[in-house]
Amino acid sequence: MQEQATSSIAASLPSSSERSSSSAFHVEVKEGIESDDEIRRVPEMGGEGAGPTESGRDGGSVGGPIQGGPRKRGRTPADKEHKRLKRLLRNRVSAQQARERKKAYMTDLEVRVKELETNNAELEERLSTLQNENQMLRQILKNTTAGSQDKRK
Repeated sequence: MQEQATSSIAASLPSSSERSSSSAFHVEVKEGIESDDEIRRVPEMGGEGAGPTESGRDGGSVGGPIQGGPRKRGRTPADKEHKRLKRLLRNRVSAQQARERKKAYMTDLEVRVKELETNNAELEERLSTLQNENQMLRQILKNTTAGSQDKRK
């Protein structure tokens, strides 16, 4: 399933000729099984806050039109797609981590249930033993007090 998701993401990405230089990012499609570190790694945007780009625009400049024409407001479709893919990847990793935490929590609970059931069984057995002992002692006490009263008469 991971391979399908990776290949579908790569298929939806624009080709290198379609990408502009300011929104270039690299997504590596690897065959086979990826390690946890590779899955959790989120690709970074190449031109985001990295200084001037090839178009001559400076990421830190403030003001009106620059040499290349009016400054675009908002994000390019490639930037939006990159942001969406990063969010999907973070969400997938977060969901996997949540499943792992839940599994560990459930395992701990199952161990605790077994410990408590064992402890409960031991306490019930001890209670039964003590109740039997108490009943025997009461019977002995009753017999001895009744026997000593018979001797007095």
